[in-house]
Amino acid sequence: MVESSRKISMTERESKLSRKQQILQALAHMLEVNPGARITTANLAKEVGVSEAALYRHFPSKAKMFEGLIEFIEATIFTRINRIRTEQDNTLTRCEQSMTLILAFAEKNPGICRILTGDALSGETERLRDRIQQFFDRLETQFKQFLREVELREHRSTRINETAAANFLLALLEGRIRQYVRSEFKTSPLQMWPEQWSYLSHTLLVDKHD
Repeated sequence: MVESSRKISMTERESKLSRKQQILQALAHMLEVNPGARITTANLAKEVGVSEAALYRHFPSKAKMFEGLIEFIEATIFTRINRIRTEQDNTLTRCEQSMTLILAFAEKNPGICRILTGDALSGETERLRDRIQQFFDRLETQFKQFLREVELREHRSTRINETAAANFLLALLEGRIRQYVRSEFKTSPLQMWPEQWSYLSHTLLVDKHD
């Protein structure tokens, strides 16, 4: 009886997680197909096929739903960047793979891009906008760490100081994501990216001379 009860409990927990995932996927989809529109819990519940009360059994507020998507962004991006940092020693390779990762993630998740640009957070709690600011701050810090290590690893340095260089890389990412949103997801954030990275990679670092 104890074993049977445990199995039921695990099944219920898996079902709950599955429904939460469905809600987040529906929210991301609505952000994609309704650019500029404010998402209401009534419309979201209709999209998922449940009542508003059912939504609130999984998320106490709409803000918590947005936080769930932001947590997905953070977990996906930083887990993979950490893997790149572990697997790659070359600074330019680390930067290029990390930036390509983010742009590819943006292309595959257009609705989520509206969260990254803040477009979908207009009128929402300030805590959500702060969370996105922290995400980009963390990205910039990661780029700065990559660039700081180049002198020790490769006897090279950034053409401008690493703080300015890291901010430049971040601004480039944000700009391409914003273009994607502004074009209503017609202009891919990866469009012309290989050519642009080729140009950037030849100007970002310089050799140090003894």
